[in-house]
Amino acid sequence: MTNPVYSRATRFLFVALALAVAVSVVHYIDNYMNYHDYPMPGPGSPVPVPSATVVGASWFVFTASGALGVWLWSRRRIVASAIALAGYSLSGLVGLAHYIVPGAFAMVWWRQTHVVADIVCGLVIAGFAAWAAANATRLAPASPGRHSP
Repeated sequence: MTNPVYSRATRFLFVALALAVAVSVVHYIDNYMNYHDYPMPGPGSPVPVPSATVVGASWFVFTASGALGVWLWSRRRIVASAIALAGYSLSGLVGLAHYIVPGAFAMVWWRQTHVVADIVCGLVIAGFAAWAAANATRLAPASPGRHSP
């Protein structure tokens, strides 16, 4: 028997995650390839400055967390999936760090667009992860011989 709440949530997750990954590809490629065009904190700033290599490599780490979240979701391991998806959401949420550096609002419009879109996608995935964790029992009720989500 198909759980309609799980089915709707699965469709939402796949669409939201596909959009988030697409936006993050644009953002992270731009951030890596045009690293020196992004505003940087001044000397002595407490704000950490990851290298271009760290920025590029982090996309793969974040995206692996998202893929793990989908894999766990498909096995109805809802809480574990939510944790992995929350990890993936940091891929977009870390974009907020661009705006704690002077000059960030002076970035060209198209860069602002993909950075803000990535942040919004991070918020959507984080919200979904929180909702899924809170509704784990509804999404994947325990059955005999099976551990709870």
